[in-house]
Amino acid sequence: MRTTVGIIGAGPAGLLLARLLHGAGIDSVVLESRDRAYVEQRQRAGILEQGTVDVLRAAGAGERMDHEGLRHDGIELRFASKRHRVDFPARTGGRSVMVYAQTEVCKDLIALQLEEGGPLLFEAEALAVEGADTSRPRVRFRHQGVEDALECDYVVGCDGFRGVSRQAIPAELTRVFERTYPFAWLGILADVAPSHDELVYARHDRGFALLSMRSRSVSRLYLQVPEGTRAEEWADDRVWTELERRFETGDGWRLERGPVTQKSVTPMRSYVHEPMRHGRLFLAGDAAHIVPPTGAKGLNLAVGDVVTFARALIHRRQTGSAELLDAYSGTCLRRVWQAERFSCDLTTLLHRAPDATPFEDRLQVARLERLTQSRAAETDLAEAYTGLPFG
Repeated sequence: MRTTVGIIGAGPAGLLLARLLHGAGIDSVVLESRDRAYVEQRQRAGILEQGTVDVLRAAGAGERMDHEGLRHDGIELRFASKRHRVDFPARTGGRSVMVYAQTEVCKDLIALQLEEGGPLLFEAEALAVEGADTSRPRVRFRHQGVEDALECDYVVGCDGFRGVSRQAIPAELTRVFERTYPFAWLGILADVAPSHDELVYARHDRGFALLSMRSRSVSRLYLQVPEGTRAEEWADDRVWTELERRFETGDGWRLERGPVTQKSVTPMRSYVHEPMRHGRLFLAGDAAHIVPPTGAKGLNLAVGDVVTFARALIHRRQTGSAELLDAYSGTCLRRVWQAERFSCDLTTLLHRAPDATPFEDRLQVARLERLTQSRAAETDLAEAYTGLPFG
């Protein structure tokens, strides 16, 4: 097989890149190791930054998102039984976010790719990227039990943290930056309407809690739990009782309970791989960086990466200049590190460390009080949450 851009991974990043390239008349092939049903069902992110929303609309993938997604103009911070709303449009010149699950983004992009785009091969396992530092890189893969090779001009690895694309960059050329947090998130999906119309981030002496949602009838909620916790250790009633404690306010607000349909534990870590490019291999999304989920940046960073690559390749086609392709890693990493900064700040602001002292507890509350009293501090949070510009 031969194509201009070989894309490894049919998550939202790989699928959106294929869509952006198709719109520019650039051919691509997408290789996905899982089957279509798995890709369309795996639960991941659900908050889309303003820039991500705009890109999906421009790519022709916004119709169902605009009909079924939930626009949010703010979030609520809770601490010391108090509530404070951060108004995004008022602090950012009109920007907001959209609640629309990654599963739905993938469904929309898969439908468009199969109808209009280039080849999208499910159950096609990428085995290795070869010749990344040459003008003709190739991806070895296995599809329907047969090994084959995809010859490319460029390879974009959107295959996640455990994918093969990052392995093609020589270890002596790389630097890795990471941090592991001493706690995790216990998350549940519940068939109950959200108890608040916007996300609620709660700092409590017992630990962090987040009230989120997937739709008008499905709630997504999280509890800070010790690292190494297993989901089966928490009975449903125990989860709801602990959520009620951490979301408690002094004004009579109530958390509505409902049937729990899914329960899982998410570890918390920060990770950055530099560089994000080697020759004609470009890394995107979790293949290059991971953020703790507190700031809802993972999917949006991946979108920023593929938008940057698509713009650079289109520029190369139009002008003959490889300047933007050469700058890909540095361009992406500037945005990545700002997202890492924000996600780390928000995580340490709202989560209680296992060995936290009374002094550190008071500092957290003081930081939150400052945030609620300072227009500048609130603006910084709103700008970062709704998303920095791509590129």
